[in-house]
Amino acid sequence: MSKTIIVSNRLPVSLQHKNGKFEFKPSAGGLATGLGSIYKEGENIWIGWPGNDVADENQRMEIVEELRKLKMAPVFLTKSDVELYYEGFSNETIWPAFHYFTQYINYENDYWEAYCRVNQKFCDAILESANDDDTIWVHDYQLLLLPMMLRNKLPKATIAFFQHIPFPSYEIIRMLPWRKEMLEGMVGSDLIGFHTYDDMRHFLSAVGRILGHSNESGFIQADNRLINVDAFPMGIDYDKFASAAASKKTLNHVKKFKEMLGDQKLLITIDRLDYSKGIPQRVKAFDQLLEDHPEYHGKVSMIMVVVPSRDRVKSYQALKEEIDTLVGSINSKFSTLNWVPVHYFYRSFPFNELSAFYTMSDIALVTPLRDGMNLVCKEFVASKSQKQGVLILSEMAGASKELVDAILVNPNDQEGVKNAIVEALSMDEEEQELRISSMQSSLKKYDIFQWVKVFMDRLKHVKERQTDLESKAMDNKIREQMVQAFKSASRPIVFLDYDGTLVGFKSRPQDAFPDEELKSLVKTLSESCQVVIISGRDKETLGKWFKGQKVDMIAEHGVWLKKKDQKEDWVLYADVDDSWKDDIRKVMEYYVLRTPGAFIEEKHHSLVWHYRKVESGLGDLRMRELFSHLKYMARGHNLQVLEGNMVLEIKRPDINKGRAALAMMRGEDYDFVMALGDDWTDEDTFKAMPKSAYTIRVGYTYTQANYNIKNPKEVRVLLNSLIS
Repeated sequence: MSKTIIVSNRLPVSLQHKNGKFEFKPSAGGLATGLGSIYKEGENIWIGWPGNDVADENQRMEIVEELRKLKMAPVFLTKSDVELYYEGFSNETIWPAFHYFTQYINYENDYWEAYCRVNQKFCDAILESANDDDTIWVHDYQLLLLPMMLRNKLPKATIAFFQHIPFPSYEIIRMLPWRKEMLEGMVGSDLIGFHTYDDMRHFLSAVGRILGHSNESGFIQADNRLINVDAFPMGIDYDKFASAAASKKTLNHVKKFKEMLGDQKLLITIDRLDYSKGIPQRVKAFDQLLEDHPEYHGKVSMIMVVVPSRDRVKSYQALKEEIDTLVGSINSKFSTLNWVPVHYFYRSFPFNELSAFYTMSDIALVTPLRDGMNLVCKEFVASKSQKQGVLILSEMAGASKELVDAILVNPNDQEGVKNAIVEALSMDEEEQELRISSMQSSLKKYDIFQWVKVFMDRLKHVKERQTDLESKAMDNKIREQMVQAFKSASRPIVFLDYDGTLVGFKSRPQDAFPDEELKSLVKTLSESCQVVIISGRDKETLGKWFKGQKVDMIAEHGVWLKKKDQKEDWVLYADVDDSWKDDIRKVMEYYVLRTPGAFIEEKHHSLVWHYRKVESGLGDLRMRELFSHLKYMARGHNLQVLEGNMVLEIKRPDINKGRAALAMMRGEDYDFVMALGDDWTDEDTFKAMPKSAYTIRVGYTYTQANYNIKNPKEVRVLLNSLIS
């Protein structure tokens, strides 16, 4: 029976060794809560590092047994692994790069080698219990290589990946020497999730530019697989925070804290120590508030919780010292005998005390410089059972896309943050209630459990779409059946598209000429059947490339025909009016001038705009603009705009490959018909073929053809099997 395997760098427990025995303390994190509904069911399991360096084999066995009872399995890491893979590549290379702190990126090759090695350790651990029919959900940036490692070993498995930190723009990712390998690792997944549309967009751009995989509506085609990339904003366990805020234990803490602090407005900030959180900038904004508004002295305080993190790393030590200095400065400057501006805690707090901070605070100041999501702001809103309070939120946090009723700020704008605090302090209760109620309504609906459900439902949908495509994939059984039918036929005919079918695409169309292997293959094939080269190429090029071959040719999608047994030259099959060309050419030339690398190819009865040599993002953008422009003009001229592989072609709709193919077969009695093509222009050919024909689309996409085949290389293998 199939199972679901959750994989993350850390298991959702902390490991402690007390009195000669290992104890496991469950994590209180939102992810552990949400995924609890999955990994605790049936044979499901969570795999990850338990968080400690355990070298003793007997102790390892004890941990394995104890974790098995909790539906978990450990991946044991050495001190070197932790230092180089986790503290090194994960947190000194990926973390700063993905959060746009390029000055902190460490390009150590030893880090990269450790990262590869540990990802392989995770893969090996998963393979001990995984089968081809299992679902494996990998989490976060420490395991970017893992999906493809798993795909290579379990090609039929359902593999998903979710990134909990931002994904940077192409300009940042291209800086990393290992960018290609990292992206290839991720596209081993069936579904790739991010918190925001921006992260998704950046990833698709990087995959297009670095790996060359185009996408349509978030679906990537890589080899013979369809991969979906989508945004899934992560929620919190709303009821947990709402209930805690109203609990007796929390309210007792609130009463005690308020008695100590007196009657004043409270700001709350809670962060892990990290340069991405914008803590110094926040303290400076509060300092400026007290400098510019002395009327708030003694009436406003900030509770500042900084949770220790990586304090052995120099950049983090420097950050801690900067925060300590700033807080010391503001408190020494403004404190009185009965008032301290900043209550600073460098430690974590128990859950109910944090709940008390959320409940009693009037304002939450959540201003990271860059954050994948940030759940603190959501926890603050959920804790506001009285619907009083104001959230000031950074535009750079993923949560800002959902919590639009917060006061949104640019964390780099100190004056703007200061003014936001002033606005929050003076906001009337009615507006506070409207804003909090609106945000609470959204958070209730899209909580952590809904996040898990939506993600898993989407994964199921992707697998269904893949299955639809796979049902058309040409397997050995179909291939053998086709070869047998071909060899037993007395009158076979084979229609072959050229670009993308017999040869791969080139940046310059003239470079895609037939090689000697292809010429030999076509020559041998034409001795066994009637071969028709049916292409969008102009007649001069086709005539030159296949001169002396015993093949029929159809050029320019069906404008020109040339039969091998007729002495006359090309015959004009479709005589059409070309008076539209001047108007369309002017528009295309305008887009060529705006798009370095683009060029126009003129055929007898069509115009083609090529953008294969254009910078990836710009080419797609200009193509869409031109497509809309031409579609508008086409209506007045009765023309058809076709989107091909890095080309846009405009022609008359009554000219197509299907009509020409029918004309070629008219009056003949063929007992084997096969047609191969790779783009939308070939769909007309497939539609025109008799029901008994073998129609094959090159590349894995939706098609009228009966079957899909991987690429031109596979096409040649197939054709060789017909004549071997």
